[in-house]
Formats: sequence, structure tokens, C-alpha cells
Amino acid sequence: MTAAQLGMEPNTPLGQAYLIPFYNNKTHCSECQFQLGYKGLIDLAYRSGEVSIIQAQVVYEHDSFNYSFGLEPVLKHIPAASDRGEPTYVYAMFRTKEGGFGFDVMSMDAVRIFAQQYSKSFSSGPWQRNFEEMAKKTVLKKVLKYAPLKSDFVRAISTDETIKDTISDDMFAEPDVTIVDSETGEVVAASEGGET
Repeated sequence: MTAAQLGMEPNTPLGQAYLIPFYNNKTHCSECQFQLGYKGLIDLAYRSGEVSIIQAQVVYEHDSFNYSFGLEPVLKHIPAASDRGEPTYVYAMFRTKEGGFGFDVMSMDAVRIFAQQYSKSFSSGPWQRNFEEMAKKTVLKKVLKYAPLKSDFVRAISTDETIKDTISDDMFAEPDVTIVDSETGEVVAASEGGET
């Protein structure tokens, strides 16, 4: 029902959403739970009508990658042509239709620590089968806190049953995000370590 309400096709190559069995220790049986994929998050963000570009990317050890926060934030990623090596970072960025933008970056170690702490599906399921996709989803959830999205979007994200704690704990723990007005170059919002 949740997938139908959100207009998502579960368990298809589109990667929008998944119906995943989880074993419930209390009831001693498997239960089906709805999980948004990172492509589903991107689709919902575009549907909000406020975002012109949204992406999540994995950075590998041989890629050229540079980022900094502050009054003049920088995010530059040039993938290596071949032999990219092991994944080191994951980032997500958005640009609004008015030209503002925001991004967040997490190291793969930070993603693992975050997932172990907040995801009830870390020890089995999608975290073990497709770590990079789940890492993209994690950083997307964090950066979208600062995107000008409608309450319908936040309600849709809250339907993701694979999160253990409240939506604010799972999605938005300590983001480092900067949003800049493209016309004036002024920082609209900036945070470091969860302080805005």
C-alpha cells in the first residue's frame, strides 16, 4: 500500500523502492517492510517541484576529489578513467530551481558507523548486499534536510520502515551542509557538526 501511495514500483530495476522480509524476534516470524531506494528519494525530490538537480555519487581512491565548507563552499569530483580503486567517500548535492545549492559528504567509515548505530538492517539485508546504494541513500537523507521541500516529501521519507529511530535521528544526524544563493553568492544556511 505504501509503494502504491508514493507511486513507486517496488523490487524492479528502477531501484525506487523495495519490499524486504525482516525477521521479527518478538513475533518469531518474517515481516515484509517497505524501504525507499536512493533512486526513490531522488524521484520524490524532483516531484516536489523545488529541485532542478539532485545527485548522489560514490568517490573512489583514485578519483580526483576536493571539497570544503564555509563561506565559499567547494565540491569537485572528477572520476578516474580506469582502476578507480576502493570507495572512500559518498556525497549528495542538490540545486534548487532558484539557483541555491547544498551538499554533504561522508567518508565510507562514517557511513558504516552511522549505519551500525541507526539502521536495524545493517547486519543483514541491503547494507550487506548493496552497501554503496545504501550509503548514497544515507547521505541523500542528510542533505535533503536543507532542501526547500514540502511536508509531503518528509512524510514520504518517514514511510521507510528500515530506519530504527525517529526520522530526525536517522536522517539528519550531524550534517555539514552549506546552501548558497547563486545570484548574490551569499550563504543562505551553513552548518558544521549539526550546528546551524
